[in-house]
Amino acid sequence: MSLFHRTKPSSRTASAQFPSDRYEPVLRSSICTGEVTACMRDRSSGKLTEIMLIRNADDLEQFGKQYGVDSENLRTVY
Repeated sequence: MSLFHRTKPSSRTASAQFPSDRYEPVLRSSICTGEVTACMRDRSSGKLTEIMLIRNADDLEQFGKQYGVDSENLRTVY
C-alpha cells in the first residue's frame, strides 16, 4: 500500500449521477465575494451538491457540455 494512491474515476457518467427528473443544474453565487459555483439542486429537498468552481466563461461552457445543459439559461441562486 502506498501513501499516495490514485483513486479510480467513476464509471458512471455525469447524467447517470444526476438524473434530470430529480436534479436541476443551477449556479450558486456568493453575495459577499461574487464567487460562482456550478451545482446540482435536488428538486424535492433543495439540497445543493457543488460540482465545480466557475472562474471564467470557459469553465461555464465545460460544465454545460459535461452535464448537457444550456449554460446561458442556468438559474442563479444566492
